Amino acid sequence: MKTFISISLLTIVMLISWISTDTLNHSKNRVQDDEQTGLRDQIVIRFSHVVAENTPKGLAAQKFAQLVESESNGKVKVEVYPNSILYSDGEEVDALVNGDIQMIAPTFSKMTEYAPKWKVLDLPFLFENDEHVERVFNGKIGKDLLQKLDHKNMLGLTFWSNGFKQMTSNERPLLNPEDFQGLHFRVMPGTVIQRQFALLNAKTTAQPFNNVYRSLELHELDGQENTISNIYSKGLYKVQSHLTLSNHAYLGYAVIINKQFWGKLTPTQQNQINSALSETTKWIQEEAKKMNEQQFEEIQQNSSLQLHTLNKEQQKAWKDRFAPLYQELKAEIGSTQIQSILNE
Repeated sequence: MKTFISISLLTIVMLISWISTDTLNHSKNRVQDDEQTGLRDQIVIRFSHVVAENTPKGLAAQKFAQLVESESNGKVKVEVYPNSILYSDGEEVDALVNGDIQMIAPTFSKMTEYAPKWKVLDLPFLFENDEHVERVFNGKIGKDLLQKLDHKNMLGLTFWSNGFKQMTSNERPLLNPEDFQGLHFRVMPGTVIQRQFALLNAKTTAQPFNNVYRSLELHELDGQENTISNIYSKGLYKVQSHLTLSNHAYLGYAVIINKQFWGKLTPTQQNQINSALSETTKWIQEEAKKMNEQQFEEIQQNSSLQLHTLNKEQQKAWKDRFAPLYQELKAEIGSTQIQSILNE
């Protein structure tokens, strides 16, 4: 009996030793598995934005994600969260600064709180055309503006285009400054934009973009300003009666990354992201123009929206009404930057 017990114990010890060795070998093999190593080492960038996927910004974010994956051979992954899935207009900057997400692309007006000189980009009739916009964004002025975001755990990387803003209304055509009298408009947050409507004797409410359709539908608001692509993608033309092709201001975005996160990336990873951004920026400058043109045609063909275009006299009347805004901003931030953009 003692002999049997001794043999049994020896067998169990040997079996345990064999299992442990086999497990260790498997563990070593897993560590050396290239696929598993790649998954563990993958960098994830959470990119949050507030517009639809089929808008210039939405499409640019998707293209950027694809290019980053290609540039990095899958080592860096961009997860895109559109339509305020993660954070609303008013939340995304704080979320970025706190490191809850790594990238955002807010409108210019949202950045004026952090970089007051960005207010210049909200001035009405600042840009003549798309080519003028591109010269400013791609040149020294654009670089200087991006550097002003280099604080509060933010790093400005580039500008993305959307297009010129137009006016819509459910009450009457908006052709002369007097037509705005007493109407209530949704605006993006920003003192320059709010002051613009104040000069038109209109009321304003700063409201998250995803709430605009409902507010217009319920007639809580009379109108709003936006690009054709945003008016189309959110169906705002379905709950408005008039659209004025005013081209009175430009809507673009600052692509910003969490500065602490950026600092932890290797130079190679930073170069891969910058390369993907550069290609995406060039692509969206052309794509935004095409989208606005195509979607304007669709609105013309598939809606009862009445379309209006400012003539030269009406445009001059708008510019004259906004002249005090230029003087106010020159007193606040100086005239050099404003004049540099106008002369670009």
